[in-house]
Amino acid sequence: MDPFVKFVLPLLLGYLLDLLLGDPRSWPHPVKYFGHMISFFSRLLNRGKGRLWKGALMTAGLCAFVFFFFYYVQRSLAPWPWAQVLLASVVVFFALANKSLLQEGREVFDTLAQQGLEAGRKRLSWIVGRDTSALSPNQIRTAVMESMSENLSDGVIAPLFYYALLGVPGMMLYKMINTLDSMIGYKNDQYLYFGRVAARLDDVANFIPARLTALLMVLVTGSGRAARYVWRFGGAHASPNAGYPEAALAGILHCRFGGPNTYHGRVVVKPYIGEHPRDIEHTAFRKVQYVNHAVTLVMVLAICLGAYFVI
Repeated sequence: MDPFVKFVLPLLLGYLLDLLLGDPRSWPHPVKYFGHMISFFSRLLNRGKGRLWKGALMTAGLCAFVFFFFYYVQRSLAPWPWAQVLLASVVVFFALANKSLLQEGREVFDTLAQQGLEAGRKRLSWIVGRDTSALSPNQIRTAVMESMSENLSDGVIAPLFYYALLGVPGMMLYKMINTLDSMIGYKNDQYLYFGRVAARLDDVANFIPARLTALLMVLVTGSGRAARYVWRFGGAHASPNAGYPEAALAGILHCRFGGPNTYHGRVVVKPYIGEHPRDIEHTAFRKVQYVNHAVTLVMVLAICLGAYFVI
């Protein structure tokens, strides 16, 4: 089979499957098994002395295992190219989260509009870590937009970026890094040391994808304000990466993100991203939906074009 076809076909099939099916909650998913492995080794190692090096060892070991597992599985299927294509297509499908990301955001918006404030707060609590019990309707919609902009990078562009660089093993390696950060990358008593290496590794892995996501958001909307916000506010976030796509979306929507929020009973004051503290209307979700789909499509096509000239 032609190497270009073997690389591009799974990308297109996986992208289309995600577009059509999303992430059915009842289906088996690699990330669920990644989570089980992380939980098992965390219970075993996250105790007593030496938590920093034990967390580092676990992070390195799980990342190496995932990369080489998928590398050798692919190699073992070399005599059957269509089996390799099928495996890669399924991996791309599971690694992308664009449709499920949009579904989750839309459900919060619709729940708020149709069932009221308390139901909207409860539905939002499913997808964000902040305390939602006292949020206003606008704060709920703002939280959704912040989450969606960050997850467009983490859940869509970054996996595609690592597929372009390292194929299926690289894509799954990134998903393990991201899962590690989401489970143990916290600055609390339990994970401050144990999850430190995982959190730093996630920062490094997302450095380019976050900025690439912001650039693509600017390109698909042609928003000069979004470009200015990325330049001015991209580095204002506590995270070295999350501020860039958030700033781009704040510019596109002409609104303001950030500010104080409560996490696990503690008020965290975040810098503001944007200049216009206006209410976000319900219909703004359609614009975000366009941005997500357009950014994803452009990234997929750019990878295909790059592969045409490189492979």
